[in-house]
Amino acid sequence: MESLPAIRSTLPPGRRIAHLDMDAFFASVELLSHPDLRGQPVVVGGPRRQDQPASGRAYGRLREYAGRGVATTATYEARALGVHSGMGLMKAAALAPEAILLPANFPEYTRCSRLFKAAVAELAPTIEDRGIDEIFIDLTEVPGETVVLAQRIKDAVRDATGLSCSIGITPNKLLSKIASELQKPDGLTVLDLADLPARIWPLPPSVINGVGPKASARLETMGLHSIGALAAADPQALVAAFGQSYGAWLWEAAHGRDERPLVTSREVKSISRETTFARDLHALRDRAALTAILLDLCQRLGADLERKGLLARTIGIKLRYDNFQTVTRDFTLDRATAAPGDIRDAARACLRRAPLDRPLRLLGIRLGTLVLPEEAAGVEVDPFGAEAARVSGMLLPID
Repeated sequence: MESLPAIRSTLPPGRRIAHLDMDAFFASVELLSHPDLRGQPVVVGGPRRQDQPASGRAYGRLREYAGRGVATTATYEARALGVHSGMGLMKAAALAPEAILLPANFPEYTRCSRLFKAAVAELAPTIEDRGIDEIFIDLTEVPGETVVLAQRIKDAVRDATGLSCSIGITPNKLLSKIASELQKPDGLTVLDLADLPARIWPLPPSVINGVGPKASARLETMGLHSIGALAAADPQALVAAFGQSYGAWLWEAAHGRDERPLVTSREVKSISRETTFARDLHALRDRAALTAILLDLCQRLGADLERKGLLARTIGIKLRYDNFQTVTRDFTLDRATAAPGDIRDAARACLRRAPLDRPLRLLGIRLGTLVLPEEAAGVEVDPFGAEAARVSGMLLPID
């Protein structure tokens, strides 16, 4: 977005909530390893290759890509050409054929994520983790003038990672998430409720976190093209159009009202990994390829559990066929585990209960009933789930 002048240096008494969003995070991490690509359109996506060129060597171009992968992220130069995260790489190639294509390197992204969050925690320990590249920070009780404190946080992140971030600071989470986008990249925006008419109300409702494409389209048909128009709308008309809960929330959000506290701890309920194949695979004809993919997913999930210090009791699989139909199956173990071999055996038991007569385009594995090792002995076994997993079905031709 266009850089806006005049950032407010103070907030009135009350809450002081920051939203920190790393700038084009995955792409920026890649540029640390490939500094010669700075200033060029770069798209990150697709599997990592063993022959990935070192910095200074020839890189693959997006026009050379063939497959079903999606863009994980893109530099701002690539975004200016219309490429965005979640876009199919083939479509992205039509928009930016000369853009550089780099494969994703999730272990490195995870490492940098931990570094920037640790750096922020040294200055402001009350943090809500919102994902690999964004956090909310409660600055209400942290000493220091708002802009000076925010700049210290930005400097700490850059010192720890070499990366830039954008920060929005307002009285609540809803406004702060919007504010962090206003001056990207490397932005710093401070707003209070008095700034709504000039800075927030001219924006489209879609910038509000929680207003998706369907709601945005519905608001368009109602003639509500801006947050200001939404704020001026009849609340009862919104309730009639969207229902009591969501309609009332839309009106409150347009007025910048949000009392949600920061959630500083979250119970991890499940861990999953999945792979979309470059071409459809058949359980019989492509047995070796499917076996290798299954084993790789199990190894990576085992490493995820070890890294988080958890064990899993429930293992599930997800299959998506060539006709886009999706099925899932679950298996409950007698004991919690983090061993890739146990995950593999349970996944195979699930696959034996799934139809395998159609070509597959996706395979995923999900781990649930997660416990700490010291809690594992106290977790009850679901005898029906365990027995159901033993019901014979179509045999899986994957070793």
